[in-house]
Amino acid sequence: MEALKVSSQPFRNLFINLASSSSKSATPIATTISRASSYSRSLLTIRSSSSSSSSPSTTAIPKPAGGRNRRSSSSATPTSTSDREAVRAIRLQKVEELRSKGFEPYAYKWDRTHSAHQLQDIYRNLSNGEESNTESDCVSIAGRIVARRAFGKLAFLTLRDDSGTIQLYCEKERLVNGQFERLKTLVDIGDILGASGSIKRTEKGELSVCVNSFSVLTKSLLPLPDKYHGLTDVDKRYRQRYVDMIANPDVADVFRNRAKIVSEIRKTVESVGFIEVETPVLQGAAGGAEARPFITHHNSLERDLYLRIATELHLKRMLVGGFEKVYEMGRIFRNEGLSTRHNPEFTTIEMYEAYSDYQSMMNMAEEIVTRCTLAVHGKLSVEYQVIILCVCFLYHLDLVFNLHREEVMLEFYIYIILLENIKNITIKTLNIGPDKQEKYSIEACPSFGHLLNEVFEVMVEPKLIQPTFVLDYPIEISPLAKPHRSHAGLTERFELFICGRELANAFSELTDPLDQRGRLEEQVRQHNEKRAAAASETERRKNDNEDEEYEVTLDEDFLTALEYGMPPASGMGLGIDRLVMLLTNSASIRDVIAFPVLKVQQ
Repeated sequence: MEALKVSSQPFRNLFINLASSSSKSATPIATTISRASSYSRSLLTIRSSSSSSSSPSTTAIPKPAGGRNRRSSSSATPTSTSDREAVRAIRLQKVEELRSKGFEPYAYKWDRTHSAHQLQDIYRNLSNGEESNTESDCVSIAGRIVARRAFGKLAFLTLRDDSGTIQLYCEKERLVNGQFERLKTLVDIGDILGASGSIKRTEKGELSVCVNSFSVLTKSLLPLPDKYHGLTDVDKRYRQRYVDMIANPDVADVFRNRAKIVSEIRKTVESVGFIEVETPVLQGAAGGAEARPFITHHNSLERDLYLRIATELHLKRMLVGGFEKVYEMGRIFRNEGLSTRHNPEFTTIEMYEAYSDYQSMMNMAEEIVTRCTLAVHGKLSVEYQVIILCVCFLYHLDLVFNLHREEVMLEFYIYIILLENIKNITIKTLNIGPDKQEKYSIEACPSFGHLLNEVFEVMVEPKLIQPTFVLDYPIEISPLAKPHRSHAGLTERFELFICGRELANAFSELTDPLDQRGRLEEQVRQHNEKRAAAASETERRKNDNEDEEYEVTLDEDFLTALEYGMPPASGMGLGIDRLVMLLTNSASIRDVIAFPVLKVQQ
């Protein structure tokens, strides 16, 4: 008898024992809650860096950019289409008026000397009421006007560029030849301006550019969202990300941090000798994962092609060709559902290292996550949706039998019985309703390994809050991984989970071409059986989706490459988007993709 034990209490090393069984044998399952202080030898193992915690609370879209003048609101101030068009018509008139006076409202360039942040830094010691107006202090800046106030012969404009904001101090006495009147009548919030002048700190302590001259560089035709409420319509934020970034400056910071994370990942892998390569996006066979692909047609070749669902098989071809450390960071395309965790196109890094096993990739995963965390936060503790995470990875597998404290455990007992009976007992024990998606997923499991994985995903995965490695998966669900050298029926594979989400997946790579062919042929056979079942009218009523209704074919060229010989190797795929979500405290994957795929707007 084997046991699966899942603890909700903190402890050094958490081991989950999912026994493997051939698809010919079967096993009933009884699930109990007990208190236990010992455990049996595990076959599927979890290694945790620190304690698990309760599941995260319901997440929400990040708050709009703060500020002492910003008030919370459930929705933005509505602007009707007629109001919007009226504003646009007025601004078009201003465009014509500027041109009639000899000013081009859409400039070619602007020579600026400083950014807003540079000025704030250089003149941070300037005293209140002091002006620095020497020749060397004449500055030129450019940016978007996001606020304005006018008082008779004085006007204040807030200019924002990529680095921050600074005030424009506009006096009628300085802006001669009708510039001041032009500023008051023809410049609107949203316009992009270039301005030149000296530096002054007002009596109230606001660093300002005392404007001597200005130019409208781009005339905005549409009004920006209300300055207090910002842009809070979630759907519009995603559809018009450009407006979202103007209205909520914190949104742009997410993408700056994303760039920082991507850069840090590249530096991490290249520092140990990995070479970046590029593999095809259009492929003759969609391999390297089990997912519904996008299909396109090449007219000249008169053949259908697939957008890649993984980069794995071509990167392995590079190992066959003699490269020993390769990686690719790029877009992956899967024609599947949308959720807060899934987007049809997403970014991953996949890497492969010859003459190593999955322990090497475990070390690389730790290195990537910790270095990216330090690059963004400067420390190894991260707050994600009110949960404090410790990205430390302190505990290794050298104390695997030392669990001395009493924990609350979930025990998963396994006996020999038919597979169909296992499914029925599992559904009953887990109290899964007849209309639940989990019920259909369990009933569709073609093997005991698939069933174990389904139960793991339902019962265990959501509880893996702190960084946790799950080790040694059943062979039935790991067709590209090497068989475990110590435990029959398992593979040398791990997945990294943080906050109940898979972040990375890695193997000791399968190099036996005959074993690989047999496993892929079995995968195709099982998929075709599920496809045939899903096509029946009964199954359609039960589970109205088309996820299985696509063709899976063998990549014969990849199998040919293996027959030339691939060295022992390990490989890993890591989700860039989910890592960015974690390190920027973003609730949805759409918050970290600049222009996510959305439903057609009605």
